[in-house]
Amino acid sequence: MTTASQPRAAVWLRWMEVVLLAVAVGALSWVARTHFAAARDQANWAQEFESQVSRSAPAAAPVDGTGPAPAPKPGPQPGAARGVIGRLELPRLRLSVMTREGTDAATLRRAVGHIPRTALPGEPGNAAFAGHRDTFFRKLRDVKRGDDILITTARGRHHYVVRETRVVQPTDVSVLEPTGAAVLTLVTCYPFNYIGPAPERFIVRAELVTLDAD
Repeated sequence: MTTASQPRAAVWLRWMEVVLLAVAVGALSWVARTHFAAARDQANWAQEFESQVSRSAPAAAPVDGTGPAPAPKPGPQPGAARGVIGRLELPRLRLSVMTREGTDAATLRRAVGHIPRTALPGEPGNAAFAGHRDTFFRKLRDVKRGDDILITTARGRHHYVVRETRVVQPTDVSVLEPTGAAVLTLVTCYPFNYIGPAPERFIVRAELVTLDAD
């Protein structure tokens, strides 16, 4: 390299450093904004959900002793059509997240999404939920057979127990097929530490064991 070209190379390297620093700062800012927005939305939806629960709770028994108020009639879960499904928890993993209807990109950035056309929690059939492995479902990498999963909806608390985990190809949609029994299927990308779009899917299958109506 000639003496004349050395200053030009130094200037070019300094410009590259500035550009790369700007890109890094921009990426970190985007991640921070995304996480902040998700946390804000989760808090708002939790508040909305508590309001749903309060509105759908059966009225207290009349004070004249005529008997308890009638139980709510079966039907669609309150809030499901509008968006909020309920709260999904794995106590051992200290995972608690609000869930919403849909699996579009906007929903999965801010919540765990209920997969359309699958059963709702507590119903007979296969209730399926999807979440990102690098946000809400990150802790699923430590899930074990026998772990409890609680899903609280406006109609009650649904207690599932993990029966199996497995890894499938993205084209394997058999994990979403209807079932006779009430089961829960959680879906996220795999491997958990993969850089970029992960090539496989991690499946958690759980079985409904109790329903604690509130």
